[in-house]
Amino acid sequence: MLTKTTLSAIRALVYIATRESATAQSPRILAGYLHESPTYLAKITRLLVKAGLLRAEKGAKGGVRLALPPSQITLLAVVEACQGAIVGDYCQDGYPPGFTCSFHEAALQLQESVVRVLSRWSIAHLAERPSCSHEKRSGASCMMAPERLVTPWPV
Repeated sequence: MLTKTTLSAIRALVYIATRESATAQSPRILAGYLHESPTYLAKITRLLVKAGLLRAEKGAKGGVRLALPPSQITLLAVVEACQGAIVGDYCQDGYPPGFTCSFHEAALQLQESVVRVLSRWSIAHLAERPSCSHEKRSGASCMMAPERLVTPWPV
């Protein structure tokens, strides 16, 4: 349901949100910490800047920083920035629910549920507990694990 681009955008936003730095984050260095290609992360940061979730700063100390407080950046906003609007309307518009097909009603309910859940979660929520506490014991790999977000990848 979530694309690799969206997942990488979420990871980037959580990483930036957890840094108490007053300076902007270099996308190239950010790419290293996230184990992403610098070119790919540049594409992601452009999407987030265009959506108003990140602010780009030019110059020697330039980079990106959050354009809003983490509590105001919802997962819905990130998904829509990376994937477009979530649609669930598969029949012609303008018909009341009783006059559409059953699939249309199911798709509409699914869309409403997804939008409701994504609207409820923010980057601040994810930054509070970005990985599983049992990860090391279970051997499971969490994509948000702090180790994955702090060990630089060569850029």
